[in-house]
Amino acid sequence: MSNQRYPEEFKIEAVRQMTERGHSVAEVSSRLGTTTHSLYAWRNKPRSKRRVADDRLTGLIKQFWLESGAV
Repeated sequence: MSNQRYPEEFKIEAVRQMTERGHSVAEVSSRLGTTTHSLYAWRNKPRSKRRVADDRLTGLIKQFWLESGAV
């Protein structure tokens, strides 16, 4: 068993592949070289207050950018 640590951004992207892009846990696990156990743990981990705030602000920035017509 490995004690490898993954950066937080790696974990977030792995979870995005499952939740937003619709890839299966097995597929993401195989592609990234992680265990399915780790992926389930990362997916089920509650988001921090900081992460919730960052996601909210990112959404607002995207919304304002789209509304500005800068596309």
